Amino acid sequence: MIPIAMPVLENEEADAARDAVLSGWVSQGPQVAAFEREFAALVGAPFACAVSNCTTALHLALTALNISPGDEVITASHSFIATANCIKYCGATPVFVDIDPETYNVDPTLVADAITPRTRAILAIHQMGMPCDLRALVALAGRHGINLIEDAACAAGSQIRINGQWERIGKPHGDIACFSFHPRKVITTGEGGMLTTANPEFDRKFRLLRQHGMSVPDTIRHGSQQVIFEDYLMIGFNYRMTDVQAAIGRKQLDRLPELVARRQAIAARYGELLGNIEGVRLPYEPEWARSNWQSYCVRLPGRVDQKAVMQKLLDQGIASRRGIMCAHREAPYVNGKPRHDLAQSELAQDRSILLPIYAQMTESDQAHVADALRAELRM
Repeated sequence: MIPIAMPVLENEEADAARDAVLSGWVSQGPQVAAFEREFAALVGAPFACAVSNCTTALHLALTALNISPGDEVITASHSFIATANCIKYCGATPVFVDIDPETYNVDPTLVADAITPRTRAILAIHQMGMPCDLRALVALAGRHGINLIEDAACAAGSQIRINGQWERIGKPHGDIACFSFHPRKVITTGEGGMLTTANPEFDRKFRLLRQHGMSVPDTIRHGSQQVIFEDYLMIGFNYRMTDVQAAIGRKQLDRLPELVARRQAIAARYGELLGNIEGVRLPYEPEWARSNWQSYCVRLPGRVDQKAVMQKLLDQGIASRRGIMCAHREAPYVNGKPRHDLAQSELAQDRSILLPIYAQMTESDQAHVADALRAELRM
């Protein structure tokens, strides 16, 4: 079986987890703090705060910005449903806009048209690891005095060229960036997430909110020679990462450059193998972007039955996934008529498939995928 994805977890990660377990400190503690420092240094962010997953990271980002009922947040429907759900957690309204059909990322010109007096933030997604047009979105948010959050769930290791310099996604361009360490991502802690920002007040809020609004972290209280009574300064959440996860994450960070380079090579090889299949549209990488290739998405010819192609691949031992979902088509959102046309988002979901990509993938694996897809599309 050729899976859709496969994490790289080896003895180094197992040893790190074992050491964390045997240390006696398995909840949020020194390993989490070290992981935060190392992640911040890697991406070039002044602050990084680890949490339990990217959904909780997005929720904390919106909460720290005081997004509340009556507010609107512009985002893409073409994203995992957590993006829209986190806006609803705050009682706010997600305003869906359509995507650029080449990059599958939100179209900045459509974002501009969707801004109203109720708009408080833009929540832009680096879809499948492909950087969105941050230059345009940062300028747009600045002109209108609204916040920009990056859903960078898939984008650890991706880069964007800003002012002639290549910079990692996660270096503060907008206000806050949120990452996922789910096993489908390039690096993993099993579950887990991270927020990066240049704003110390936002970082302070993240740290309070992730731990029930507690004024004194456990590490300080347990290490003190004086008795300390904590206060609870706000209604918070239990969104903490464990030290076991963070210990694994630190080893994964060491691997990140190598994993991204390997995925880039696999993506380039796919381009060679699939480029001559009539009607198939390959992924587009703008000249100002360097994707980590978290996913490899191809658009099928319009006449082709998406599900039938996926089933034929599965029959040959090849896993695939349909194009990224559209939240506005799901039960919690389907009764609300979209304010803007989402035709490109729907086409991307209905006519695209994600092919297997992971660092351990061999050339013969790729050839098998390409041959199977070519054979099916010729029928």
